[in-house]
Amino acid sequence: MAIGARDYIDKLLVKKYADEKVDNHDSMASMVDPNKMLEAMNDVATIQRNMFMLSQKLCSACYAINAKSARYQKKEMNEG
Repeated sequence: MAIGARDYIDKLLVKKYADEKVDNHDSMASMVDPNKMLEAMNDVATIQRNMFMLSQKLCSACYAINAKSARYQKKEMNEG
C-alpha cells in the first residue's frame, strides 16, 4: 500500500492541509491540572501499597494465632 497523494485532488488536499496543526496540546486549556492528577495517582498508589502491607501483616498475625491455638492429636496407625 502506497503512502502519499495519488491523484490531483489528493495532492491539492495535501498542499492545503500541510501546515495545519490538528494536535496542538499547548494551546488547549486542560480541565485537570496534570500535577494534581499525578499527585492523586501517587496518593492512590501509596494507599494501595499500604493496604497490601497491612493485609500481609494481618495474614501473618492470623497464621501465628492459628498455629499457637492449634491442638494436635496423635493418631495411631493400624498396621495390617
